[in-house]
Amino acid sequence: MTSGTHTVVVRGSAVGFTQEIQAGAHRLTADEPSDAGGADTGPSPYDLLLAALGACTSMTLRMYAERKQWPLDGVTVSLSHEKIHADDCAECETRVGRIDRIERRIELSGPLDDAQRQRLLEIANMCPVHRTLTGEITIATTLV
Repeated sequence: MTSGTHTVVVRGSAVGFTQEIQAGAHRLTADEPSDAGGADTGPSPYDLLLAALGACTSMTLRMYAERKQWPLDGVTVSLSHEKIHADDCAECETRVGRIDRIERRIELSGPLDDAQRQRLLEIANMCPVHRTLTGEITIATTLV
């Protein structure tokens, strides 16, 4: 996984929500679902955020298992996002308003023992995207 400087370019028109994304040599489309006023031509921005976390989690677990030579045959990461009331979150610092909650479910396949499974669960929280999302983030925005 890379963490160096990499520019992603996103272009949208004045009509609709469809966005064309260029990430290096790769092209993607983002949009909003029909019930939110979009054309549903691609994943929503939150779907892309969840996909980034899921991909990073799976890659991190694969790299760790390979380095340890553990019998990890496959990883499936299922994610969902919702807004919840802060007072419904026992582990959250924020006490008022609504907060974002991401639920991540990890399925590991292969003949792993309980200790290996538990360690991989811990390693999932160390993937770079997870650490970015749970750490302090600054976004420097300029108009060009």
